[in-house]
Amino acid sequence: MEPVLEVAQVGKRYGSKEALRDVSFKAGAGKIIGLLGSNGSGKTTLMKLVAGIAAPSSGEIRICGEPVGRQSRAMTSFMPDKPMTEPWMRVKDAIAFSADFFADFDRAKAKEMLSFMGLSDRDRVSSLSKGMNERLQLTLALSRNARLYLLDEPIGGVDPVAREKILDAIVQYYSEDSCLIVSTHLVTDIERIFDEVIFVKDGRLVLHEEVEQIRMTRGRSVVDLFKEVYAE
Repeated sequence: MEPVLEVAQVGKRYGSKEALRDVSFKAGAGKIIGLLGSNGSGKTTLMKLVAGIAAPSSGEIRICGEPVGRQSRAMTSFMPDKPMTEPWMRVKDAIAFSADFFADFDRAKAKEMLSFMGLSDRDRVSSLSKGMNERLQLTLALSRNARLYLLDEPIGGVDPVAREKILDAIVQYYSEDSCLIVSTHLVTDIERIFDEVIFVKDGRLVLHEEVEQIRMTRGRSVVDLFKEVYAE
C-alpha cells in the first residue's frame, strides 16, 4: 500500500543555519504518529515543509504519491501552533470561513465536534480561554476530510483537563484511512494516543519506531526513551 506521506532526504537551511538535515521516513494510513523533540529540534520546520508552507532546500516530500504543491495541500489539514481564527469572529464564523475555504470541510462533523468539545457556535473567539481556543482549532482541522492531518503542538500551554479532552477528540474524530501526525515536546501527556513515534534532534531524525515495539524490545515507555535521547 502506498504511504500517505513520504519524506526523502529532506534538508532545510535558513542562511547558514541548518534546520533539518537528510530526514527520511514514510507514514501510512490508520496511524497516529508523534513527531517528538525538544524546542528548536526542527519539528515545526518539518511540519511546515510537509504542509507546503515552506519549501525544502533539498530532498522531496510526497503525499499520496503527489509532490508537495496545490494537489497535496488539498489532501492535507494543518493546525499550526498559532490560531488560524481572527478575534472578531464567533465560532460559527470560523466554521463558515473554513467551509468556504476548504472543499472537503464537513459541517456535520464540525457540529458534532463542537458539541463534544463543549463549544457553542455563538461563542466569541476573543472570549475563549486558551484551552477552549485549542479545542476550536482542532475542530477546524479535524472537520476536513483530509488524507493527512498535521497538528503542531496542539496541547501546548493548556490545562490538564483541556489536554485530556483534546486527546480524546483526536482519537475519536480522526479517520482510519488517513494519517495523523502530532508534533509535541509534552510526551508524558500524549504518549497514550501514539501508534508510532519519530524523534527529531538537532535537525536529524534519530528514531522512527512503533510504540509497541519500543515497549517490547526496549522494555521502556516512550517517555523514558525520550528522556534518555534528549538528555545526551
